[in-house]
Formats: sequence, structure tokens, C-alpha cells
Amino acid sequence: MPPVPVDEGDLRVSRSNYLFTSESVSEGHPDKVCDRISDSVLDVYLAADPQARVACETLATTNKVVLAGEVRGPESITKDMLEGVVRDAIKDIGYEQDGFHWKNADVDIYLHAQSAHIAMGVDADGNKDEGAGDQGIMFGYACNETPELMPAPISYSHKILKRMAEDRKSGKRPEFLPDAKSQVTLQYENGKPVRATSVVVSTQHVEGLSQDDVRELVRPYFTEVLPDGWMCPDEEMYVNPTGLFVIGGPDGDAGLTGRKIIVDTYGGAAPHGGGAFSGKDPTKVDRSAAYASRYLAKNIVAAGLADRATLQLAYAIGVSKPLSIYVDTHGTGKVEEAALEHAVSKAMDLTPRGIREHLGLNKPIYARSAAYGHFGRTPEADGGFSWERTDLAAAIEKELP
Repeated sequence: MPPVPVDEGDLRVSRSNYLFTSESVSEGHPDKVCDRISDSVLDVYLAADPQARVACETLATTNKVVLAGEVRGPESITKDMLEGVVRDAIKDIGYEQDGFHWKNADVDIYLHAQSAHIAMGVDADGNKDEGAGDQGIMFGYACNETPELMPAPISYSHKILKRMAEDRKSGKRPEFLPDAKSQVTLQYENGKPVRATSVVVSTQHVEGLSQDDVRELVRPYFTEVLPDGWMCPDEEMYVNPTGLFVIGGPDGDAGLTGRKIIVDTYGGAAPHGGGAFSGKDPTKVDRSAAYASRYLAKNIVAAGLADRATLQLAYAIGVSKPLSIYVDTHGTGKVEEAALEHAVSKAMDLTPRGIREHLGLNKPIYARSAAYGHFGRTPEADGGFSWERTDLAAAIEKELP
């Protein structure tokens, strides 16, 4: 029996009514502690030399932190200085517990010089432009579900934990301790989020609180962050569903850099190329091209050219130009995707050097990105979150046929 013909347009039809869930983790989650330390090390190097190269991985466990990786930067950055950076990061997060304390933890540093073979392929030389720091595929995404043009489930998951952390660190909620996770499930109707069907928070807390006590402390953050009328039924609000959560952070579970890539990006609402961000200087396209992809996708949506946009860039190590540019507007585009692919390639130099210069990435702006998402943040005056600007929308429109 011959196959049934399928109209190409039918393949683009997506469900319009469904549930979708995303999670976030706080800055005190073990993996996020490691991301923060790795990015703090990166910031120290970039502050001393904007051309420094860093690939720093962190491991954290009970009163132990280990740094490993490759660097190329000023010799003035000593192990003692880096140990201070580690302790300052842990202190700022808020860990002063017997099992993990900023002052008492052992810190081992195993950073060594960058491979000469990697440098040979990546550095500019003569007529050769600077190449990508590694091969890879990077995705960017934007949609009009929230003012920051992010998927709503991950946006609300981040905001709940960020508000809890702000009140913990200000002293308003000393009952909260640094380690926490959140999860938000939204009902979509006609492709748009309309309400929460369940919300979850597990938060580390001081001893002596019951599960009901923690539940009532957390409840206001759900109602504050979610739009009016969106709160789920009370029986679908889950707070510390396993009971007590006193032992947490790296004392409760070992942490590693780069294990929360979906939390860092779009909460599963869009593809991820696989590369982590934290601890990597912006010559690594895992980071810089992922930021550029988000920047381009966001500007496509901000320009009103689509309600949703996914953009992929691909690179080869040592090669400066992207190997491919792919745009998918998921059936919401106002112009052809091929035209958008051409327009973004003309509106922005997508070589590694071009991305860094356009977005101003050779600055110590990365520790602040390590928790609550790299995307959906507010651009800052010193260049932080520059990839969240929408200043390229007019240039993209200008390049359209």
C-alpha cells in the first residue's frame, strides 16, 4: 500500500490546548553554587584582561570546593586570589552552615594553562580571523507570552525563587535557607497560557518549622508572581512535599558546573544545543553564540515579525563564520523564514569576534547570570545581559526584501 501523501503545511500544525511545566533552582542549589563560582573566576580574569581565556569547572560537596580547567591570563591572578573569589561567592549566596561554610570549606585549585593546540586553532593570526573556540550548535528562542519575551512557565519559576532569595538575604524571611527548587505547570488554551494548574517549591529551611509552617511562608510568593486569577487550586500547591528540608546545598548533594542547562535557557520550551555556559569566556561559542541566538530571536519577535521564533547557529572549531543559520517561526511568521535567515546574517556579524564586539561580551558581567536564567533578564548599564536588548529589530526589518 503506497504511503498517504501529507501536505507540508500539516507538519507545522501544533497543539493549541495542553499543559506545560518548567522548573528553576535557586542560587543556593549545589549546581548553581558551582556555576556562580566558575563565573566569578571568569569575571576576575576578564576584569584583569578582557582577552583572557577561561574554561573553569567547579565541584562542590561537604565543605569542599575543587576548581579545575584551563586559563590564559595575567600571572597576577594567584591561587590565593582565586580562593578569595570562591569564598566571597559562597558567602554572598548565604552558606554559613556546618556542612558548607564560606570560611571553613577546603578549596583546591587545579587550573592550568590553555592547550597550545586549542589556542593555535582559535587565535587570529595574519590574515586568519579568530575562529570559534569549539564546534557546536546553539539555539535561541523568544515568544510573546511574557513582557520579557520568554516562555511563561520558566519565567514564573525563576521569579518565585528570586523573590524568596531577596527576602531571605534582606532578613525579611530568615526562615529560608539558600537551597531551593521551583516548578510551575501552566494550562495553555489556543496556544496561550491562561492559568497555573500546579505549583511546587522545595526550600531549605531552619530547624523547628513544620511542613505547614513552610507552606504558609511560601504561599505569598506564588500569588505575588503569578498573574491575578492564575493561582492553582490549594490542593495542587506543593511545598516541601517530602517533609523536612534542613540539610541542603553541597552538604546534601554534590554540585557541578553546567548541570542546569535547561534551567539556564528556556525550561524545555525550546531546543538546547547541549553546551553549558558558566565558567566559559566568550570566545567559546557555547556561550557567546547562544547569547547571539537569543538576541536575534528576541529581536525578530520584538519587531513583530513572528509570535515565536527559534534560531540555530552552527560552528566548527577554528572557523570564524557560522556553518549554518536556521530560523523557525512555528507558523507564526509574517515573512518567510529564509528571508529572516538572510536578514539576521546581514544585520549582525556572527563571527565569534563580531558577536563579542556587538554585545560587548569581554567584560566581567557573568557571575550575575549564574542563577535565575541567562535569558529574560533586564539589560544593565555596564553591559550585563546585553543580549536581552531589542535594538536590532529595525536593522533586521531593513534587511528584509
